Amino acid sequence: MNQTKYIFVTGGVTSSLGKGIIAASLAKLLQGRGYRTTIQKFDPYINVDPGTLNPYEHGECYVTDDGAETDLDLGHYERFLNVPTSQANNVTTGRVYLSVIEKERRGEFLGKTVQVVPHITNEIKDRMQILGKSGDYDIVITEIGGTVGDIESLPYIESVRQLVWELGENNGIVIHLTLVPFLAAAGELKTKPTQHSVKTLMESGIKADILVCRTEHELSQELRSKLALFCNVKKEAVIQSIDASTIYEVPNLMLEEGLDVVALKKLDLPKKAAPDLKTWNTFLRRLKTPKHTVNIGLIGKYVEMQDCYKSILEAFIHAGAANETKVNVISIHSEHINIDNVAEKLGVLDGVLVAPGFGERGIEGKIEAVRYARENNIPFFGICLGMQMSVIEYSRNILGYAEANSTEMNEKTKHPVVNLMEEQKTITDKGGTMRLGAWKCDIKPNTLAHKIYGEKTISERHRHRYEYNNKYKDELQKAGLIASGVNPDTGLVEIVELENHPFFIGVQYHPEYKSTVANPHPIFVNFVAAAVNSHKK
Repeated sequence: MNQTKYIFVTGGVTSSLGKGIIAASLAKLLQGRGYRTTIQKFDPYINVDPGTLNPYEHGECYVTDDGAETDLDLGHYERFLNVPTSQANNVTTGRVYLSVIEKERRGEFLGKTVQVVPHITNEIKDRMQILGKSGDYDIVITEIGGTVGDIESLPYIESVRQLVWELGENNGIVIHLTLVPFLAAAGELKTKPTQHSVKTLMESGIKADILVCRTEHELSQELRSKLALFCNVKKEAVIQSIDASTIYEVPNLMLEEGLDVVALKKLDLPKKAAPDLKTWNTFLRRLKTPKHTVNIGLIGKYVEMQDCYKSILEAFIHAGAANETKVNVISIHSEHINIDNVAEKLGVLDGVLVAPGFGERGIEGKIEAVRYARENNIPFFGICLGMQMSVIEYSRNILGYAEANSTEMNEKTKHPVVNLMEEQKTITDKGGTMRLGAWKCDIKPNTLAHKIYGEKTISERHRHRYEYNNKYKDELQKAGLIASGVNPDTGLVEIVELENHPFFIGVQYHPEYKSTVANPHPIFVNFVAAAVNSHKK
């Protein structure tokens, strides 16, 4: 292909309809037909990235190999496509305005009055085309965050209007995702919200090429015809997106609806062969027909909002299917765990995962959970802060350092077994300054980590400021907490594990970010397998 084609996905009526899942599902189908496809997300908030956002506000912050702190939708993109994303795949209003202001300060606009049009819209259009101009992709799908009609979304909608016009016929199309609600009192589906949403889009100069309608009930042919007529789209371009039991069913549902065929037709591209979804459907079959069931406790302090641990929950789905096991993730708030109730809360579990996080709230509950899992031979998995809690727990209860802690929680602790990295001590800006992105890790032979990975050197993604304190390394190892993975450049410990335990591993990085349908993460796969063995006993 000589020219990259562009698909823009907008949303209307309400937020949280699943633009990211629809974009990822369409990309999966196009990829299955042989097209090199990627997805990018443009978010209308003024934060430069989600890195400083409270998880309760925005869910988890997803991290790419190149260290970009991004929207959690990028996790869906990678899990569906099994292709890494990057800094270029997620852009916010904050990053756009920051770039334009920096250019103005450098005098790049030659004294012109800097305005939303053309300067902000030009910046947005440039960023929309970065991946397309790389030569790596045939089709770029761009998801526009927010809802059409939002004030903060207007510059993006205007940029889409301009870019579709500039690209020319058949080179850029717009998919509009809306809601068709069912009114129980009337006993019928209502199209009016969709009509109003499409009208709002048209007032901004954009005609939707395809309508994807989220619904709880089947859309009749009569209703599809009505939507086509009053929304100015062809009937074949009215796509039903009915509620599914799992997001991983959506690509097949979109295939049945012909979303990919309609999109290719409008982009004047050949259909090629039918999408190859053999591996995908094998995963789905194993997911839906498990042979085992396990209960895994997720010990965290943001458990009230499941999106805070989105990648972990999805990694359990991938690992569960790989083990033909249904994983029941039981969220337990670490603030509610203490020595008196830990046996009651954790004693019924087949595995314990202590989750990542920041700050001292709920820390003692996490430490107590580690202790209980360690002493009772329950499979244990600690991620980032969870790994650090295992080091603190071992230092307190095995080395006898009762005051052992992280300097994140107590700067004056006598035994800072987890300490702030040296290069972090002079940093005042919080955004984008942690240890971020992919780092190498050398794995010791004849360890659990080596058995899990089967490799001497791995690469995993990080997001943290505090590290295992190497001053305590020899002491901890002699006592049985093995440092089985170390960064070759910094000497910092990446993995700890216990000898003589069914399964006990803590990792400083975030393995959940790299788990996909095609490649479930090996630690999660082995952890679930250990939980199955624990359950059998």
